Amino acid sequence: MKVLHTADWHIGKKLHGYDLLPDQAYILDQIKKIAKEEAVDAIVIAGDLYDRSVPSEESVRLLNQTIADWNLHEGFPLLAISGNHDSATRLATGAPWFNQANFHLHTRLAEAFTPIEMADTQFYLLPYFEPVDARIYFEDPELRTIQQAMPKVIQKIEESFDPAKSHVLVSHFFVAGSSKTDSETKIEVGGLDGINGTLLEAFDYVALGHLHGKDALKLANARYSGSPLKYSLSEKDQTKGVWIVETETGEFTFREVTPLHEIQELQTSFASLLDPTFYSAIDRENYLSILLEDRAVIPNLMNQLRQVYPRIIQVERANGFETAVEARLKTENIKEKSPIALTEDFFMDVSQNELTTLQKQWIEEGLHTILKEGGASECFRRK
Repeated sequence: MKVLHTADWHIGKKLHGYDLLPDQAYILDQIKKIAKEEAVDAIVIAGDLYDRSVPSEESVRLLNQTIADWNLHEGFPLLAISGNHDSATRLATGAPWFNQANFHLHTRLAEAFTPIEMADTQFYLLPYFEPVDARIYFEDPELRTIQQAMPKVIQKIEESFDPAKSHVLVSHFFVAGSSKTDSETKIEVGGLDGINGTLLEAFDYVALGHLHGKDALKLANARYSGSPLKYSLSEKDQTKGVWIVETETGEFTFREVTPLHEIQELQTSFASLLDPTFYSAIDRENYLSILLEDRAVIPNLMNQLRQVYPRIIQVERANGFETAVEARLKTENIKEKSPIALTEDFFMDVSQNELTTLQKQWIEEGLHTILKEGGASECFRRK
């Protein structure tokens, strides 16, 4: 089979307050065109279809229209899972009926162990899950982390392998050794960190979601598709697109997509930014991060700039008391830490004591509750 692998659409996401729905609709149409050009036999969507567990009406409308167009009008079989940004329950609404149209959507751990068989391939759709889901399914109270649960999950999947077929795993987690960007929610309490890549060796291809760069992982048989759009300044130099996978040979190639508006960084003076000779040479509709070389105070700075550049995502001083590079390094140090680690640091600063085991357990339970209710997009999302 020839399969298109995509993930991390994050429909409904905003970029520094800017609505990205038009950009997302534009890029999803490009993905459909690639699927038609390549004449793929199926499309895999490896989680995080939405950006929030409670998406807006406009977000739901765009996803519904896209799925209906791809599946019902174009006739592509779809294989999708829920990610950590999705509400498994809400996303699964209608799933029993979707199967009749070759739209297979799995949102529960138990569903991962029954393969979807198409032609010469068995697809295992393993959605994002939490340790408690594994404890309940395997009736094993010792499973406290995803790292502990995953070997049992993979072993259970392998029990149903048909040796005459290819085997594709679709999942949404973090594989040890992968690299991240600022737009990904850092989650350790959900167990997305540190899955050992050797667990994936039995599969002919592993279609991953969660990390937003296609080069975040380079195992011989596994790839992240990356997000189809750039969702943070740290992604400005990334190439976005989808993987085209041949399940029989395990070979895969990358097809690029072009955004409606790029993310671009400019470093220059205020006078240059307002000079028609300067701005006529760039795409002023891009999402812009500006490093301003001026030291003087500039009255009404943003209002003047927005008259020329409608999509400014940030303005920083390149030559202030603290350089932009120094400020960015400080921010990155914070962004490297998980919510648990940040909470531990805060508790130590305030009380001069370390958290007890029970206190850590309370915090994990609280963070799980926030994540399930969609609070992650407000509390933990790295912009």
